[in-house]
Amino acid sequence: MADKLHLVVSSPPAAMALSVSGGMVFAILLISRLLENSMLNAEVKEGEILPPTIHRLMKGYNKYLRPFFDNGPVTVGMSLDIASIDTISEINMDYTATIFLRQRWTDERLVFEGNKSLSLDGRLVELLWVPDTFIVDSKKSFLHDITVENRLIRIFPNGTVLYALRITTTVACNMDLTKYPMDKQTCTLQLESWGYNINDVMFYWTRGNESVSGLDTLQLAQYTVEDHYTSVSEAVYETGNYPKLVFHFELRRSILYFILETYVPSSLLVVLSWVSFWISLSSVPARICIGVTTVLTMTTLMMGARTSLPNANCFIKAIDVYLGICFSFIFGALIEYAVAHFCSLTHLDTHLIMYGHHMHDLDDEMNGIITTITNHNRAKRRKDAAAAVVAGTPPGTSLELIVSPSSPSGSEPQPEASPPKRTHWCLTALATVRKVLNKLYCCRIENPHHIDNYSRVTFPLSFVMVNLLYWTYYLYF
Repeated sequence: MADKLHLVVSSPPAAMALSVSGGMVFAILLISRLLENSMLNAEVKEGEILPPTIHRLMKGYNKYLRPFFDNGPVTVGMSLDIASIDTISEINMDYTATIFLRQRWTDERLVFEGNKSLSLDGRLVELLWVPDTFIVDSKKSFLHDITVENRLIRIFPNGTVLYALRITTTVACNMDLTKYPMDKQTCTLQLESWGYNINDVMFYWTRGNESVSGLDTLQLAQYTVEDHYTSVSEAVYETGNYPKLVFHFELRRSILYFILETYVPSSLLVVLSWVSFWISLSSVPARICIGVTTVLTMTTLMMGARTSLPNANCFIKAIDVYLGICFSFIFGALIEYAVAHFCSLTHLDTHLIMYGHHMHDLDDEMNGIITTITNHNRAKRRKDAAAAVVAGTPPGTSLELIVSPSSPSGSEPQPEASPPKRTHWCLTALATVRKVLNKLYCCRIENPHHIDNYSRVTFPLSFVMVNLLYWTYYLYF
């Protein structure tokens, strides 16, 4: 009885478990059936031709074999749409651009009946053969994938396939910066086939030079697009000849920014250095302060102008030449004051020396006059003494008493000796040498203040002439 009771009590839970599991299976089957019906209904709404066409096209399709595998090369047409050119770097010599790359080719295996093209999901590209196109000078590239991978596949009834991509790439561009910032650069975008040579694949631009669009409305920070054109060539490697398409575009740099940022400040610094020509030579602190300040400011400006340029010794850029010219004029103004100040000191010493020589000559002349007068008096006394002897002297008078007062010894006075001839010759030689040196002195500047007067004219005229030569050469040659 107990056993029967146990069986009766335990049988209801087992039945419940079986009924729950069966209900879950039925629910899953029902949901899957509903999903299939909804998908079929959606496909039927889009077009009854789509599902059978896709299935028929993909049946027996081998994506690893190119079209016309045994009947010659497949021709691939290219076109580009330049969405933007983000940066152009002179330091790295490259540019970064976002492009829409469109490729067209015909695959005889994808021909179907109808008059409408099939736009497929980009992820179905994995089921089709596509060209192995790559960008030759690309340093870094990526395919945009927000919100999905930006790829487009469209199949036309005659078997033509349109494959479009949105790519951002950084491409190398060899630049000649000798005329920077008045330079014009020509950059390229080269497309090649990686594995198929010219016997398998042929590239061509779909509309010639019109195959590339977007540059006419493109706005760049420092450049303007002057011209662009396309070309078709072949890339020759050790493994064979490969098809290559090249897109050329010329960029001219806008110079207005550099005129306001570099050329005008450096020219104003040169003009500021000329202010010292109107300051007195005796104002040493003022003139030295202007000279040193302008030199240091010019050095800072030169260093700032080179921060955005490659540190390559092979490029002597136009802006470096101009900054060097301005620095030379500023440094020359500082040297001019040093020369003028030195000449003023030398001129003062020369005047003192000449004044001393003049006073010495006056002393010599006065001594000569006094000596002449003394000799004349002595000669007169001797003549008077001789006359007295001839006339006779009183008895007892001794001749020894009749002597010149200036001769205490009573001996005959001798005339004073003249200056030696050797000393006179040395003075004459020194005067001649001084005259020769004065004639050989730079332009024989008799007044050092004339140096500032000359500089007020020569420095501005020289700077204007150098600017005319500079701008003429770099703008027209």
